[in-house]
Amino acid sequence: MKKLIALIAAALAAPAFAATTYDIDASHSATSFAVKHLVISSVRGQFTKTTGAIQYDEANPARSTVEATIDASSIDTRDPKRDEHLKSADFFDVAKYPTLSFKSTSVAKAGKDKLEVDGELTLHGVTRPVKLAVTTTPSVKGMYGETRRGFSATTTIHRKDFGLTWNKTVEAGPVVGDDVTITLDVEGVEKKPETASK
Repeated sequence: MKKLIALIAAALAAPAFAATTYDIDASHSATSFAVKHLVISSVRGQFTKTTGAIQYDEANPARSTVEATIDASSIDTRDPKRDEHLKSADFFDVAKYPTLSFKSTSVAKAGKDKLEVDGELTLHGVTRPVKLAVTTTPSVKGMYGETRRGFSATTTIHRKDFGLTWNKTVEAGPVVGDDVTITLDVEGVEKKPETASK
């Protein structure tokens, strides 16, 4: 009986399984978006500089966390003149708000290799709750033996909720749509635990 009690006590005292931390590899990750133009087509673009970290507990996703920061000035819609307008005070106002950020508040399993992540998106100085639908990939080994994993997340926001209200109306309708679909394609590199120096 004493042996059983000792085993139970040891199990309770054992540290909980730690989530694996993946640093976002900015050179292999991007945040893209799509918004309607004149109600007939979609303008697509991306932010080319996304950094942050994902703590992913595959056995218990509720223990997972996500933090990401996006450089607003890295916007690229393949049209320099449009990009400058998007960086101006009419839209992202990058001089005043240089970054966008996301921080998770909860993570839940939503199927095989799928997660539902609730969090707070800060854009144009406004913070509002958003929900991300996330798909994960199995981990793989990189060229130098490092462990990598992919995460793809999508959500749709109403841009006016974040103070992005600029628009013009022509015969066809509004020049810029109100709903923006955001996709984050992230490649994470497993962060090795730091070892104590001798």
